[in-house]
Amino acid sequence: MRPHYGAPDFGAGNPAGIARAWVAKTGVRRPARPAENGPCRNPEKMAREDDLDRRRRELEAALSARRPEPSDEGKSAGSGSMAGAANALKLSSEFIAGIVVGAVIGWVIDKLAGTSPFGLVVFLLLGFCAGVLNALRSTGQLAEFGSRRSRSDGDGTEKK
Repeated sequence: MRPHYGAPDFGAGNPAGIARAWVAKTGVRRPARPAENGPCRNPEKMAREDDLDRRRRELEAALSARRPEPSDEGKSAGSGSMAGAANALKLSSEFIAGIVVGAVIGWVIDKLAGTSPFGLVVFLLLGFCAGVLNALRSTGQLAEFGSRRSRSDGDGTEKK
């Protein structure tokens, strides 16, 4: 005889026995499920959903007012994708060049000084940092070294 696991009232672990016990105890063939995709009948929930929809529409209107309008002046249909591809190639080559130059410098220092993996590891990490820095400078997210950017509060007046 196989061992019975589970509560004895519920058919001892047998799924069919559990279902029969459920029907015998409750008289319900299967448990009631709340409507997942049906209409909401709770007035508080409906009010929250209406408020959420109103706030979403207001946000969309505010964002569309702030977005610059796309200008199609002087652009052909394919020039935007080619400019993006060129920019991506430029950024990736600057990033990879920094890593390669750092690795070569580290390898040369290791060969000359006899410090086998340490120079390569250190200068590889420095090359990675230099590659990230060059990519950020290229995208304009970071100022060029030595240049000072004046901080302004948005309306053209400078802060001190």
